[in-house]
Amino acid sequence: MNLKGRDFLKLMDYTPEEITYLIDLAADLKEKKKRGIRHDSLAGKNIALIFEKTSTRTRCSFEVAAHDLGMHVTYLDPSGSQIGKKESIADTARVLGRMFDGIEYRGFGQEIVEELAKYADVPVWNGLTNEFHPTQMLADMLTIREHLGRLEGVRLVYMGDARYNMGNSLMVTCAKLGMDFVACTNRTYFPADELVEYCRKTAKETGGSITLTEELAEGLKDADVVYTDVWVSMGEPDEAWKERLGDLMPYQVNKKAMELAKPEAIFMHCLPAFHDLKTKIGREVYEKFGYDELEVTNEVFESGQSVVFDEAENRMHTIKAVMLATLGEQTEGE
Repeated sequence: MNLKGRDFLKLMDYTPEEITYLIDLAADLKEKKKRGIRHDSLAGKNIALIFEKTSTRTRCSFEVAAHDLGMHVTYLDPSGSQIGKKESIADTARVLGRMFDGIEYRGFGQEIVEELAKYADVPVWNGLTNEFHPTQMLADMLTIREHLGRLEGVRLVYMGDARYNMGNSLMVTCAKLGMDFVACTNRTYFPADELVEYCRKTAKETGGSITLTEELAEGLKDADVVYTDVWVSMGEPDEAWKERLGDLMPYQVNKKAMELAKPEAIFMHCLPAFHDLKTKIGREVYEKFGYDELEVTNEVFESGQSVVFDEAENRMHTIKAVMLATLGEQTEGE
């Protein structure tokens, strides 16, 4: 499997075999790291990390993965780059592409990372856009396989706002890998019809399925994985928060919801999660709206079914696989 020189922008660009290869490579790299086996085969290379949206897991994952592979990293925070402000995206891409061997972008519209990739002439990796979050998907799939022993036929239920990067990406990934994806939420928060149609067509080819439902009992029946993500974003008006919280609270992942799934079902969340009052946003939501837990209860988050920290760790291993596969020569069986 030769992916050298490829961009990693969304999983719609990759075949099921290529996605599986990256998961397998990540598992191999994880084993090497656990055993203390050096794998710095990309020594001498340099990568740029462009962050228009800040992050804990994505930044740390890229930096640790790059260092393990022997690479040097330049981090550009929202104030450290002129991208889209004083300099066009195309010009920025052509400048950075002359200096770096690979570029990561985390920020806003998918069109930005796509334009970076068009002009950079080096691999560009999507660390998150409004529409897609492909590196998170590889981490999620590795985590599911580690805990359930398989991917094909797994029923994954996404609870909450399924219109954006996480709902979109999980639906695409499940369709690609022959899994059963369920969006269980208020119909206002279903994914876009065009993407649903693409995923249903893809799932028909792989043996997967796509289900959209407002009914908890229907959605969670036989669920192997129950997944959720944050409901609120900073900077939005209180009216938007109030409406969304009211719409989505019936789809909170709590003990009753988990009891509707399989007894051995796992709980997943890409983090950060608002499961208590130990964050500034959590306290602010409680003071304004009276909710002390949002998309998931603390009981579920801290339960034995929760695999969220395995999932967070796997961000690093899977990002490492993407960089190694797209920057380095891979030999058969590696």
